[in-house]
Amino acid sequence: MTSSDDGAERPWNQQRLRSSNERLLLERLRAAPASRAQLARATGLSKPTVSSALAALEAAGLVREAGHHIPDRGRAAVLYSPDPSAGYALGIDIGRAWLRVVLADLDGTVVARGDVRNRARTSAAMADLVVATAHRVVAESAVPAAKLAHAVVGTPGVYDAAARRVRYALHLPGWGRAGLFDRMREELGVPLAVHNDANLAALGEYSFGVGAGSRLFVYVMIGTGLGMGIVADGSPFTGANGAAGEIGFLPWPGREPGTLEDTVSADAVVRAARALGMTGTLTAKSVFDAARSGAPAAVAAVRQEGERLAHTVAAVAAVLDPDLVVLGGGVGHSADLLLTTVHDTLRRLTPLRPRVVASALGEDAVVLGAVATALDTARDVVFAQRG
Repeated sequence: MTSSDDGAERPWNQQRLRSSNERLLLERLRAAPASRAQLARATGLSKPTVSSALAALEAAGLVREAGHHIPDRGRAAVLYSPDPSAGYALGIDIGRAWLRVVLADLDGTVVARGDVRNRARTSAAMADLVVATAHRVVAESAVPAAKLAHAVVGTPGVYDAAARRVRYALHLPGWGRAGLFDRMREELGVPLAVHNDANLAALGEYSFGVGAGSRLFVYVMIGTGLGMGIVADGSPFTGANGAAGEIGFLPWPGREPGTLEDTVSADAVVRAARALGMTGTLTAKSVFDAARSGAPAAVAAVRQEGERLAHTVAAVAAVLDPDLVVLGGGVGHSADLLLTTVHDTLRRLTPLRPRVVASALGEDAVVLGAVATALDTARDVVFAQRG
């Protein structure tokens, strides 16, 4: 290598090294506040290097002083932590009945949210509702729009990035139209990624709920439809084409063959209750409420739902061998009435019996999973833009 080549390459190497050191310290500080000396010991970097990197991060607004460490001997040392207000992430959950939008800082603390009924009758109206609600949430938070680094949308179905459209969103008519999310990105004015709602719910439970620490767990979303999210070693497993977990399409070999979604969903609970003699205007919620009151037909319908859920869990256990199965979605919110039947039926069906529990996040699982996913990118964006 010539001296001119060496001279041309050295500044780039130095810049890359400084960036690497700054990233290393920032990630270390996300675990807990630390002093310069503590950071030097934890990372193996020299104290001058730590001081220089911290000064650069502080000047960029990415870290701030967070108190003092007072040792048994010697002087007090300044503690540093990441500045959560350096950037913000937006999580959006588009459901058939509700739209939920959450704004969070880089620590994942929710600073604002909006929950509105989804009364949109067309895909265009739904896109308008998403954009308007997101703008309102950001405006009411007083967070500068320029600090919004990334947004993630959770939606039923599978997003096809090449075609720029959602597939298999059977319960949201017109939602598969190409260009809808391009339009939302443009009108929101922020980078936006689209993910399956069950996958995000699983990530929400992993980040904020009962899935923390699990090696491999699945989130079964039972509501208007039926879906499943899979998290392995902290990362979502989506399959070759993004459709892993679309268990609603599995065949159900009953007396009236159909799909698993036809058999294990909110509509299935209502159909079972009617077949067992319940009358009037029924919803899955009203059937579960009646079961809590001891109405025999409702109790029988809920028991049938629990038995069929157990078949679903048995199939999932045989294929994936999860250590945990989380029940969520609209029907999953009543998991307390289902779990005994699920456990009893599993004992009869299979020797493979993972732990089955109710969601800890309830209706917020998807939107918090969207926030967690958006934060991963938002932190990278804010760091990359620090100069």
